[in-house]
Amino acid sequence: MTTLHDPTVLPADIPAPQDDGAARHLTGTRLPSLPLAATDGSQVDLSKLAGRTVVYIYPRTGVPGQPLPDGWNQIPGARGCTPQSCGFRDHFAELKQPGVARLFGLSTQDTAYQREAVERLHLPFPVLSDQNLELARAIKLPTFTTSGMTLLKRMALIIDDGVITKVFYPVFPPDKNAEEVMAWLRSA
Repeated sequence: MTTLHDPTVLPADIPAPQDDGAARHLTGTRLPSLPLAATDGSQVDLSKLAGRTVVYIYPRTGVPGQPLPDGWNQIPGARGCTPQSCGFRDHFAELKQPGVARLFGLSTQDTAYQREAVERLHLPFPVLSDQNLELARAIKLPTFTTSGMTLLKRMALIIDDGVITKVFYPVFPPDKNAEEVMAWLRSA
């Protein structure tokens, strides 16, 4: 494990992820019926939601004062989950204006871990858990493995009536992802 960190601060020298083409197939994909556990206690089936949904996907949130997995800062696109989440939190009201019915975060962390992050970060929206990688496997979401964990690569999806209509991938810098999504929504 690496040294302790402040997950709200992005180091200046984190490597940018490159577009490896691993998300090219997602635009136009109809989501499978698959309930995901949410931090508000509900089960959310993204395939059955009417209207526009934004889902930002991230590898894992860190806990202040606890070490990161070995080499975390050197993995392109790994660092920045807390700043990405805080960006969506800070722009939540604005995101709802261009016709977004709902917003979710999504990671492979378990719901109890995610609940702690939702409370600590004061997120006004639920976070979904794909702990068993069921959604990731079903639609072939890009992943990476580190320290024995298979994690989702950072991205954001616009989903209209259960169909992915826009993919933001790769996402960099992560703290600007919400602004990038809002700019696209305003122009769409």
